[in-house]
Amino acid sequence: MEKIIKEKLREIEKQENVRILLAVESGSRAWGFASPDSDYDVRFIYVRQKEDYLKLESVRDVIELPIDDMLDINGWDLQKTLRLLYKSNPTLFEWFSSPIIYMETEFADQFRRVMSNYFSSKRSLYHYISMAEGNYREYLKRDMVRAKKYFYVLRPVLACRWILEKGTPAPMLFSELMDAQLPSKLYRDVNMLLELKINSPEIREIPRVDKIKVSQSVGL
Repeated sequence: MEKIIKEKLREIEKQENVRILLAVESGSRAWGFASPDSDYDVRFIYVRQKEDYLKLESVRDVIELPIDDMLDINGWDLQKTLRLLYKSNPTLFEWFSSPIIYMETEFADQFRRVMSNYFSSKRSLYHYISMAEGNYREYLKRDMVRAKKYFYVLRPVLACRWILEKGTPAPMLFSELMDAQLPSKLYRDVNMLLELKINSPEIREIPRVDKIKVSQSVGL
């Protein structure tokens, strides 16, 4: 798949006449809890030719490929990226800390060095709390729950705990967040759930795990 992804990225560069500055994996594979049938969420930053930025008419600042069963690829223009950095966009911080990198240039390292100057704990906390609340309300109150949905609540909550304690962007890997921020009384049950998630299809549903009292543990 890595070879296919890199070929797709090179096709994008040729067809769109752009240069990709960074391409990474986002989502469950980068978070470290992909299921056997998880798709690939590829995200990239690109820059167009100088002439494109001098045109009077605006040029679209997103490139999106049609999603298939295994690949979801889209990217942001450099101008959009810079505006989002100025607003301390949490998703951008995640992309630049992804442990799975498909393409990278010197720009990526230079960009990482200045990102800390724009990190906002407030904006990141709001982002992760909203994500946790939405997934909790939508998925975790049912009798049968898709196992993956627990991690769409647990990960943002642990990210909030990390930010409150350390004042820095949260790491991508769930295992790192789990080791640093998960209360010890939940560790065994969450670890068992993690094993189930990694070894089961994405659509696998399980009875609600009452031992993991997410609503009480995370203050929802």
